[in-house]
Amino acid sequence: MKLFGISPLLLIGYLASSTSGFGFSHNAFLSCSRITGTSSASRSNGALRMSADPIKMPALSSTMTEGKIVSWLKSEGDPISAGEAIMVVESDKADMDVEAFEDGFLAKILVEEGETANVGDNVALVAEEEADIDAVAAAGGGEAAAVVTHESSVSAEEVEGGYAVDTVDIFMPALSSTMSEGKIVSWLKSEGDAVSAGEAIMVVESDKADMDVEAFDDGYLAKIVVEEGESAPVGGLVGVIVENEGDIAAVAAGPAPAAAAAAPASEAPAPAAAAAPDCEFSQVDMPALSSTMKEGKIVSWLKAEGDAVSSGEAIMVVESDKADMDVEAFEDGYLAAIITEEGDSCAVGAPVALIAEEQSDVATLKAYAETLAAGGAPAAAAPPAAAAAASPKKAAPVAQAVSTGDRVVASPLAKKRASELGLDLTTIAGTGPNGRITAGDVETAAASGGAPAKAGKPPAAPEKPKHVPLPGVIAATPTAKVLAKKAKLDIASIPGTGQFGRVTADDVRIATGEKKVERKRPASSGGAAPVELPDGMVPFTGMQKAVSKNMEATLSVPIFRVSRVIQTDKFDQLYQSVKPKGVSVSALLAKAVAMATEQYPIMNSAYDPSGGTVFNKDINIAMAVAIDGGLITPTLKYANERNIMELAENWRELVDKAKAGTLAPDEYNSGTFTISNLGMFGVSQFDAILPPGQGSILAIGGTQEAVVPDKQAVLGLKVVKQMTVTLTCDHRQIYGADAALFLKALANIMENNIETLLL
Repeated sequence: MKLFGISPLLLIGYLASSTSGFGFSHNAFLSCSRITGTSSASRSNGALRMSADPIKMPALSSTMTEGKIVSWLKSEGDPISAGEAIMVVESDKADMDVEAFEDGFLAKILVEEGETANVGDNVALVAEEEADIDAVAAAGGGEAAAVVTHESSVSAEEVEGGYAVDTVDIFMPALSSTMSEGKIVSWLKSEGDAVSAGEAIMVVESDKADMDVEAFDDGYLAKIVVEEGESAPVGGLVGVIVENEGDIAAVAAGPAPAAAAAAPASEAPAPAAAAAPDCEFSQVDMPALSSTMKEGKIVSWLKAEGDAVSSGEAIMVVESDKADMDVEAFEDGYLAAIITEEGDSCAVGAPVALIAEEQSDVATLKAYAETLAAGGAPAAAAPPAAAAAASPKKAAPVAQAVSTGDRVVASPLAKKRASELGLDLTTIAGTGPNGRITAGDVETAAASGGAPAKAGKPPAAPEKPKHVPLPGVIAATPTAKVLAKKAKLDIASIPGTGQFGRVTADDVRIATGEKKVERKRPASSGGAAPVELPDGMVPFTGMQKAVSKNMEATLSVPIFRVSRVIQTDKFDQLYQSVKPKGVSVSALLAKAVAMATEQYPIMNSAYDPSGGTVFNKDINIAMAVAIDGGLITPTLKYANERNIMELAENWRELVDKAKAGTLAPDEYNSGTFTISNLGMFGVSQFDAILPPGQGSILAIGGTQEAVVPDKQAVLGLKVVKQMTVTLTCDHRQIYGADAALFLKALANIMENNIETLLL
């Protein structure tokens, strides 16, 4: 069976059963493998089991080999939840929050704040139960590793790929979001050569380009599994590295006999895989569309079950925490079964559909997909019992409350037929129980020419029977009594809306304010229809969650703000002259800001937690754009080096992509300086929140006319157009004088040297 999925970053398989020395992860989630063992404390108490997860240093970029713990967001002993950020890690690109995959308790921190660890190394231990914290902490990193080896009952030879020595497996990486296999263009190292961490060892051809692939660990290239010119699927083994030069011969000799002898035992569980049908098919998994994505929602399926699909053809639209993106098929075939329906979400890597190679296998795979979607198959055995329990209800007669008076006792079908036929039910004699009118009675009356329904005002609703409880008895439901007791309310003081004035649970919730009283809207008098306003909690979209998280991340940054008024008469004149050529105000502002940043590079910097300033060689201007359901920052790269026409064309493309939800990650997360322009909405002045990983953001207000002194004017005054800009800066590396000089340079460009924007 072939696996299907995409990842936006360069990936090298990271096999848990190897020494985890080669490869990197496509997201910022924790790499965890379960540890189970017996603590010394529990041995004396019935040999109770403890369970723990090691937290490993994740790979946050395609070139990262080690990371530094900037800060722990949780302390030892704190509870943690799946998806909750627990630490901030500094990679070679930026600082990123790292989230937990499982619930538990942070038992022990192995790598303290400010310390560095290699990708894949354990940095902390998580206990599954609070009672296991002390035992897990006492075990520490060393004992935890020993427990893993003991519990897994897998020999060292099996763990290391069947060789008698320790090895590190090299896997075919995913070099693009659509790559399913890669070709080894050339090996930059020969068998027996020494390799160093970060050194390129092979060139791989993907469906996009040829790229160098680097090693993460020092060692020796012991065996090349896939030769130059040959192809391998993503995740397939292509080479083997050993730590010591003396181990090369052992790898060249092939797997150890112990591993071969163990093969029949390892094959024993094979019957578990027999559930898969005997046909060629591909499994479509939920792809990782961004570095922070842990689950995705199926926005829409572009193909229906049974439709033919071609390799490279978009088959579904997935919503991540950044944008909606099309996902393409890797192979030709037929969409046999959809496991995750439109609007449903699932974790990254979970199956969402099956693709059959032959159309005749669609029905077989559709049945197999039901077992994948059901998950807990044993629970499906419960319905027969439930059906058996439900059968007496069908046989039990339904009691009909029949009363006398003006009320007409008739079956629902009888009422419907009488309404359709225009007959008056009060003139029809009922033949059912206690004189109830049946549908047959209505049909008989219609055939014999029954009396038509009375026109005019409909009959008044029958008065509800009144019930007067005995003295001291409060008519209330059991749930209402419990809720009232918890809320410390006198249930006798709560008006009841139930039958016979009984107090219901909703009545109590209304009394406590937990539930709102349903307001009766006044009947329309011919005027404007009442406006339906939204009410209640609406869950965030993936993009809204990402924006909220980024905003919270900046709360700990010490910032300051500086404002300046800039005259825009010449800027407006320039804009009117280039507007017919497709140049927007946003492109002109980006160019002006980039030119001012060239003069003061500190504005293009970021703070390093180790105590330093990170200068960015490229000036990439990010522009905040509001889209339906969120906010995103398309980025104009190298804005200081490109001419205004090129920037304008690039900006139009980025805006179109942002609205369509098809921006690539590099097109919205590579900014080094951000502009937020609300002037187009008539806002005169505002402050912007500093984005994570940047040192400056410029808030631009709207243009307004103002009267200013002018010695050359007749009355000494003139009317000019001006706007207020407010600069927010990280005060750790940028100071007030830096910001003031930058704004002065920006004003000089826009007021006196506007022609430089066209160079």
